[in-house]
Amino acid sequence: MLRRVKAKWLLVIAGPTLLLLAGSVLAVIFLPFPVPRTATPVQRLYLSRCATCHGSTGEGSWRATIFLMRPGSLRDPARMAGLSDEYLFNLIKNGGATIGKPGMPAFGYHLTDSEIRDLIAYLRAMPASK
Repeated sequence: MLRRVKAKWLLVIAGPTLLLLAGSVLAVIFLPFPVPRTATPVQRLYLSRCATCHGSTGEGSWRATIFLMRPGSLRDPARMAGLSDEYLFNLIKNGGATIGKPGMPAFGYHLTDSEIRDLIAYLRAMPASK
């Protein structure tokens, strides 16, 4: 009888705790990246659409690592110099599935052509990683 009472109280205490812990983990993984109030429009665009995988600094995100994606560093000057603006435009607009990069989603339905060009300029202006 005493064991049954202890098990019941353990369930009463541990059950909600585990539920809150699971909810917190899911929130951290799936909620969007926070955007500061002082961010410029293109920074807001990057942080809301790109930072989930590419990270706020452009060097990759732990969220992408969890899902076994490696988006690569956007701050690597050698890598970015080898990618033309037209290539980046098509990659952002149409996604990567057509060119063998299935992890990159298409943003053509969500962003205008001018927003995509602004985003490319923002990526080009990112400082090189150390």
